[in-house]
Amino acid sequence: MSELLLKYLPEKAIPLVKEILTEHPIYIKIVNNRRTKHGDFKRFSNGNFQITLNNNLNKFQFLLTLIHEIAHFITYKKYQNSKPHGLEWKQNFQHLMLPFLQPSIFPENILPHLANYLKNPKASTGSDVNLTYALKQYDEMSGKNFIFELAHGSIFKFNNKNYKKGSIRRTCFECVELQSKKTYLFNKNAEVLYLKNDNE
Repeated sequence: MSELLLKYLPEKAIPLVKEILTEHPIYIKIVNNRRTKHGDFKRFSNGNFQITLNNNLNKFQFLLTLIHEIAHFITYKKYQNSKPHGLEWKQNFQHLMLPFLQPSIFPENILPHLANYLKNPKASTGSDVNLTYALKQYDEMSGKNFIFELAHGSIFKFNNKNYKKGSIRRTCFECVELQSKKTYLFNKNAEVLYLKNDNE
């Protein structure tokens, strides 16, 4: 395991990660932040494998993403044609994560949400609002909010456009882009820059 990888991990998790990577060695590359994903697993045409992880993740999100991607690697080696986030991946991910579910590794405000998420893990931790919010508390201050934290009618900026927060529709908020007046759906845990409350 590279020395570079060590600085991104919770200290108490390092021996467990080393154990996994000794059994399942794979090239891991740290890359600049990508807006659409925390990490990924790739198989190249020459038969090599690679995991990439964003360099801006806090230690707990980084660890969770790393194990998520290693589970893809192990699942591919065993089954090859299984669905990317199918039953085989879920079982491997759960098996790998179980030893990490301890308060010496994850803070106690994350553990119950992480345990609940792992009962039926999805393609992205972002699908679990409670877990996402708990993990977010350990990010460096970005000045941004989750959209669900904003009051109805709040004006916010997202991708250099201004929107007004509207009503919730199932798991998303209807928001109006102020210039075009078009309505867009935002996931509850979308990160946005709060500007003001239009109702004030």
